[in-house]
Amino acid sequence: MINTNFLPSRRMATYMIKLFITRSLAVLVALVMVLMMLDLLGESGKILAVEGNGEAQLWDYARLRLPLLIARFLPFSVLLGTLIAFTSLNQHSEVVAMKSAGLSAHQILAPLIIASAGVAAVLFVFNETIVVNSARTVNAWSDNDYEPVPPESNVHTNVWLTVGEDQLHADLAVGDERNFRMEDVTIYERRGGALTRIVEAEEARLNEAGTWDMTGLRTYDSSMNLVTTGESAIGLGEVGPRQITLAKVDATALNIFELGEAIEDLEAAGRPTSAARAGWWHKIVSPLSTLLMPLLAAIAAFGLARSGQVLLRAVIGMALGFAYFVADNFALAMGNAGVYPPILAAWGPFLLFFLVGETILIRSEE
Repeated sequence: MINTNFLPSRRMATYMIKLFITRSLAVLVALVMVLMMLDLLGESGKILAVEGNGEAQLWDYARLRLPLLIARFLPFSVLLGTLIAFTSLNQHSEVVAMKSAGLSAHQILAPLIIASAGVAAVLFVFNETIVVNSARTVNAWSDNDYEPVPPESNVHTNVWLTVGEDQLHADLAVGDERNFRMEDVTIYERRGGALTRIVEAEEARLNEAGTWDMTGLRTYDSSMNLVTTGESAIGLGEVGPRQITLAKVDATALNIFELGEAIEDLEAAGRPTSAARAGWWHKIVSPLSTLLMPLLAAIAAFGLARSGQVLLRAVIGMALGFAYFVADNFALAMGNAGVYPPILAAWGPFLLFFLVGETILIRSEE
């Protein structure tokens, strides 16, 4: 007899959800701990190389990086947790018993899809509240070579800006429109595609006239092959704070509302918006990737009874999940470069692997 209910019994659904959640969390904890230790080992030398940094700064780095690692590897942990759960169910012939009771593959997967939807909702909120704040702080800190970052808000690091033919770079830009400053500024002046001067300033501070008071100057003139120094100068009259803040829009460090406002500002300024729009859409699609994981791992559940190749099926399911993340990163890179439309860059891999998972699931039912 075929069971026409969308879900199996409440007890069976609860059992499968508990199996799914516990295995996924166990994998996530183990994976994040290993990656956190490797990340900390790789960055600890740079952190401790800065005078004044010590054990407290190492703990600060670990605290800031932990949410980013959780957000990045939670979907993959869900995939591995689902594979472990399905392998266990098949080894004990529980999937055979479910199918003998009249449940289809989609009905068996339904509790896991619902649990994955809950995980996706939690991940979205986690990304938009905790992860963006951690990303904003740790990116500014690392871009500043782990030297102390000013406590003010609206901090931008490693900023590049094109002004006509010239290029401007600032290690740090901070403040609002009335009290804005840049630190470690370098201006590359070009004429006809050739570099003519390099002007370095320790600090550039916006004055009431709309120009910049630059101090600690060091200038290299390529025509005379001469380096000169000076105490101060005034310049960069055509550059405003909004141009500088829009020069680097980091989607990972802005929540979805802030990023939407940044996109509107970029459009108003006539700047490219492809990368920002792709990042906006990816904020929605990235948590939803947890919904795909049970579908891609289903090959480990419904092919075992016929083939008996437990390990091979699990490896294929893992490979499908890994291929999705590779395709997702590739499409996002193409969207950032303007090669793919932003909505296609975000949703294309998701829809493609949804069709792949459904095809495998339907074929396993035949």
